[in-house]
Amino acid sequence: MSQFKRSLITAALPYANGPVHIGHLAGVYLPADIYARYKRLKGDEILFVCGSDEHGVPVTIRAKKEGISVQEAVDKYHALIRDSFEGFGISFDVYSRTSAPIHHKTASDFFQKMDEKGDFLIQSSEQYFDPEAGQFLADRYIQGTCPKCGFENAYGDQCESCGTTLSPAELLMPRSMLSGSAPVMKETKHWYLPLDRYEAWLREWILEGHKEWKPNVYGQCKSWIEQGLQPRAVTRDLDWGVPVPSANAEGKVLYVWFDAPIGYISATREWAETKGTGWEKWWKDPETRLLHFIGKDNIVFHCIIFPVMLKAHGDFILPDNVPANEFLNLEGQKISTSRNWAVWLHEYLNDMPGRQDALRYALAASAPETKDNDFTWKEFQARYNNELADIAGNFVNRALVLTQKYFDGKVPARGPFTETDQELIAVLEAAPGLVSENLENFRLRQALAEMMQVARAGNKYLAETEPWKLYKTDPERVGTILNLGLQASALLALLMEPFLPFSAEKLRQMLPPFHTQWPQNKFEFLEAESKIGTPEILFAKISDEEIQVQMDRLEQTKSQNVIETPPAIPAIKADVAFPDFEKMDIRVATILEAESVPKTKKLLKLLLDTGVDRRTVVSGIAEFHSPENIVGQQVLLLANLAPREIKGIMSQGMILMAKNPAGELAFASPANWVAPGSSVA
Repeated sequence: MSQFKRSLITAALPYANGPVHIGHLAGVYLPADIYARYKRLKGDEILFVCGSDEHGVPVTIRAKKEGISVQEAVDKYHALIRDSFEGFGISFDVYSRTSAPIHHKTASDFFQKMDEKGDFLIQSSEQYFDPEAGQFLADRYIQGTCPKCGFENAYGDQCESCGTTLSPAELLMPRSMLSGSAPVMKETKHWYLPLDRYEAWLREWILEGHKEWKPNVYGQCKSWIEQGLQPRAVTRDLDWGVPVPSANAEGKVLYVWFDAPIGYISATREWAETKGTGWEKWWKDPETRLLHFIGKDNIVFHCIIFPVMLKAHGDFILPDNVPANEFLNLEGQKISTSRNWAVWLHEYLNDMPGRQDALRYALAASAPETKDNDFTWKEFQARYNNELADIAGNFVNRALVLTQKYFDGKVPARGPFTETDQELIAVLEAAPGLVSENLENFRLRQALAEMMQVARAGNKYLAETEPWKLYKTDPERVGTILNLGLQASALLALLMEPFLPFSAEKLRQMLPPFHTQWPQNKFEFLEAESKIGTPEILFAKISDEEIQVQMDRLEQTKSQNVIETPPAIPAIKADVAFPDFEKMDIRVATILEAESVPKTKKLLKLLLDTGVDRRTVVSGIAEFHSPENIVGQQVLLLANLAPREIKGIMSQGMILMAKNPAGELAFASPANWVAPGSSVA
C-alpha cells in the first residue's frame, strides 16, 4: 500500500427505481462509509463517490407502473435515496446521478474513444420485438414461464421464484410486458465488448496479481474466467439512456452495465468542477488506489467487465481491491422488493428518529462479509441494548457522572498507576492498532469488536476499582481511576467515529475538547482540570414496543403474500448405535474453488480447505448454488467417507446439506467463522 498517495473509494450506484433497504446498507454503503471515515481520521487523502443509476429497464418499468415519466420517476427516487443516505450519515464527497449532462458526456466520450480504436465488435442478431408496441424488448420487459421451476412470471434475465439466471429465449410462452402479446424475433445490430480477447490478461491480472482479494471475490472471478469469456453487448434498443455516439446507431443507447460504472468517473468530474480542481489524478495517476465497495451480485461487473473497459480505453488506473460482501436476509427470508419484504431506510428514519447508530451498529456487527447473514428485529434490539447501552453507554456515563460528582466536572489529576491500571492501559494502547489492522484488511466486523473491547475493558475496570466506594478514604486514587476512565472514553469516541458517527459526536460534546486524528497507540487525550460537558445518556434503550411496531409491519407484509403450504417433513429414520455415530469424522471446511462438472446439471467440483489438507469433493448442489457464489462458504464435511469416483473425478468426502421438504438444499454451516479442520462434536 505504500505506493499509493491517495484512495478513490466508490460505492455501487443504486438503481433509482425504488427506495434503498437495509440489505443495501449492510452490504455496500455502510462498509464503504466506515472505511472512508477511518481513512479521513488517519489524515489520508481520499475521495468517496457514488450516485444514482438512473438508466436501464428497471427504472422504465417503475415509471410505467406509477404512470409517470421516466425522468419524474428517477427524480423522485434519486432524492429519496440521497436523503436516506444522508440520514444515516453516509459521508459521500459527491452523490451524483447518471441522467446528469456531465455523465452523458463522460460516457459518450468513453465509448467513442473505444469505438474509434476498434475495441468493439459490431454484430447482428435476432432479439424479441413487440410488434404492437413497435420496439425491441429488453430482458426485463419479457415475462414467461420459468423452464426450471414452472413459475409463470419469470423475467427474461432471471426467475425471482427459484433464482435461476435465464435468457429470454429460454422462457416458455414469453409475453411482452408492454402489450401482453407474444413477441417475435427480429434482427438488430449491436456493439459488443470482446471479453474473450482479454481472458489471458485477466488470468494474469486477477488470478496471479490479486490473490489477496477476499475468497468470495477471487473465487467468483476464477469461476467466470475458467468457464470462458464471451463478447457482451454494450448497447440496447431503448429510448432511455445515453445515446450511442456512433453512425447508424439511431434508437440505441448504452447498455446500463456499460454506462453505470463510468458514473464513478463522471461523479468525480462533477465533484472536481464544484471544487475548482482537477479530476484526472483520481483516475489516471498510478499513485491513486481505486477501491470498489459492492455486493456479490456486482462482482463480475467490477472485477471483469469494468477493468476490461478501463484497460481497453487505456487512460485509466485499474481497481486495486474490490471488497464485495454477501447478502443480508430478513427474519430468515431473502429480502424481496417485489414482495415488500424489506426494512426501508426512509421508513426506519421516520419510525426511529435519532436511532441511526443503532442500525449502523447492528448491521456492522453482523455484516455479511464472507457469507449471507440474517437480520432479525429481536437480535437488533438485543445487540443495541446489551452491548451499546449496557456496556459502552454504562461505562461512559459512570465515568462522566462520577467526575461531575466528585471533581466538580473537571478531569482529575493522576497519581501512580497500579497493576489494575496497567491492564486497562495495555488495552487502550493496543486498541487503535487492532482496529486499524482489521479496517485496512476490510474485516469490519472484527474491527468493531476490537472497538467494543475498549468499552468492555473500561466497564470492567470501573466495576473492579469501585471508585464510588473509595472516594471518602482515598480521593487521590479515585482521581486516577476517573482520569483513566475519561481517557478511555475519549479514545472510544475516536474509535467509534467510523462506525457510529452520531454517537461519537455526542460523546465528544460531553468531554473536554481534544484532537480529531486517529490515535497513535496512546491513551492521553484530556488535560487535567479541563472541564467536561453535561453527562447525558449516550445510548437510550430500545423498547419492546418500538420493536413490536416493526414486527407487526413485517407480519402484515407476510399476510399479503400468498405462502403455499409446505410439503410434509419426512419421518425420522430408525435409531443407530452411538458407536456407529462415533465413526463419522465431521469437520468444518472452507470452499476455496468451485466449478460445474461438464455435461451434468447437478454436480459441482469443489476444492476444500480442511485444515489438514486440500481435497476435492463432488457435490450434487448445482441446482441450488452457483459456483461463483459459494467460494469462501464454510461447510460441514464428512471427512472419512471412502473416496469415490464420480464422472471421472475422485471425490474425497461428502458435504452435509440441509434438505427441506421441497427438496431445496442449504448449507449446514457454523454460525460464526471457525478454523478449518475444527471437529463437529
